[in-house]
Amino acid sequence: MTMSMQPYGIQSMLKEGYRHLSGLDEAVIKNIEACKELSTITRTSLGPNGMNKMVINHLDKLFVTNDAATIVNELEIQHPAAKILVLAAKAQQEEIGDGANLTISFAGELLQNAEELIRMGLHPSEIICGYNKAILKVVEVLEDLVESGSETMDVRNKDEVVSRMRAAVASKQFGQEEIICSLVADACIQVCPKNPTNFNVDNVRVAKLLGGGLHNSCIVRGMVLKSDAVGSIKRMEKAKVAVFAGGVDTTATETKGTVLIHSAEQLENYAKTEEAKVEELIKAVAESGAKVIVSGGSVGEMALHFCERYKIMVLKISSKFELRRFCRAAGAVAHLKLSRPSPDDLGYVDSISVEEIGGVTVTIARNEQGGNSISTVVLRGSTDSILDDLERAVDDGVNTYKAMCRDSRIVPGAAATEIELAQRLKEYANAETGLDKYAISKYAESFEFVPKTLADNAGLNAMEIIASLYTGHGSGNTKLGIDLEEGACKDVSETKVWDLFATKLFALKYASDAACTVLRVDQIIMAKQAGGPRRDAAAAAGAGAEED
Repeated sequence: MTMSMQPYGIQSMLKEGYRHLSGLDEAVIKNIEACKELSTITRTSLGPNGMNKMVINHLDKLFVTNDAATIVNELEIQHPAAKILVLAAKAQQEEIGDGANLTISFAGELLQNAEELIRMGLHPSEIICGYNKAILKVVEVLEDLVESGSETMDVRNKDEVVSRMRAAVASKQFGQEEIICSLVADACIQVCPKNPTNFNVDNVRVAKLLGGGLHNSCIVRGMVLKSDAVGSIKRMEKAKVAVFAGGVDTTATETKGTVLIHSAEQLENYAKTEEAKVEELIKAVAESGAKVIVSGGSVGEMALHFCERYKIMVLKISSKFELRRFCRAAGAVAHLKLSRPSPDDLGYVDSISVEEIGGVTVTIARNEQGGNSISTVVLRGSTDSILDDLERAVDDGVNTYKAMCRDSRIVPGAAATEIELAQRLKEYANAETGLDKYAISKYAESFEFVPKTLADNAGLNAMEIIASLYTGHGSGNTKLGIDLEEGACKDVSETKVWDLFATKLFALKYASDAACTVLRVDQIIMAKQAGGPRRDAAAAAGAGAEED
């Protein structure tokens, strides 16, 4: 007779299959190690010389990028503590649109230093208290480091915009930032509203077309649709536009009915009345002054025939989101079904034409007049992964423009700000009494990972660079940063590497909050996973069936 072991302790009150981890070694240190692993992945992608990662997601889609937000999105991280860092990076990406890598890497560095303190005997609560004091001091010092005169800027001045955007774009596409910044600045300035704080990032669209190179890229005031026109009319100048969301076709009645036809003559008349009805509708649209019809659904053969007769150009946009953007670009109101549009509902475009770019047929709707609300950056590149990466650089540039419309203050880039923060925090830690000072000192040390990583990624001697930065900052030069091209330390006002104050502030805040949240956890209680086939198991089974 065998005796079954009764569960004891916390397991006795939980359902079967629950896992319970507690204590410093099992919970806190394990969580810290998971976060360190995540930050190790993203850290090598930091800065202009950051390495690319090749990520293949569960749908077999390939990503080749150094954009931390894309990397962590596609990794499908399962560990609950590492997920906290991913959420912090997503919050940074949504708030500012840049600095996700700094958020994850800095949080990982803070936790690594916290682990050392825990092993020395400090309690996580004391470390959290020290970290909270440090972040308050960081905000105070950051405001001191703001470049004087940068509080006010003209968001329509291209040079000022490019100087603030360059660092964000260079971290994604080093060496091509001048071309990309110029394109993005032009596109953003074109669609900037009277009150810049209302700038909408969705108004700058990106059209990716294979072939050519970045130097072939251009800006279009208006929209670029990756589709051909329906019918034979391919070009219209100074045209009024009617938009029909439900399609351009004969609509079926809502109630079912039966038509009884006695003779061939009646059948002929029935077909003619349908034809006459369609012609009447198309003629009404033509008489309203519309030269272009944009359909959100199918375009019937008969309707197209009459559109050709009345010299009306027909476009079909299947995506309802693209249709809304087109309405915004042309200033039109979408009608649900084919009917005579009122003059107020008609939109206007300067020109709409079908062109071929790099073997791809596209329809370009231009609106050169002022007050246009949509601008498109046409990107050219040799492969899909290069185009995707260029698009991420453009997105970062547009998001940076949005951030500078709200807060245009800038701080020195190229690791100058981080070293100055580290130095000031160390002085602050030395003045503190109590066990908090060790945590504040470690927080200050954590900033050193930025110059170290930038130097390592560029193949420079990190120790020498950090030593010379500390020497320069100790003698009062707060703008001394790394010039990665020459491999030496230089004043950032010469190299013109500036970071937005908001990007730095939110990245450091989110990283500190994420690190403190992870440190506060002392127990992990995990339920048994719900039943049902697992996705990876199902995929493996499917692959096995295909091989058979």
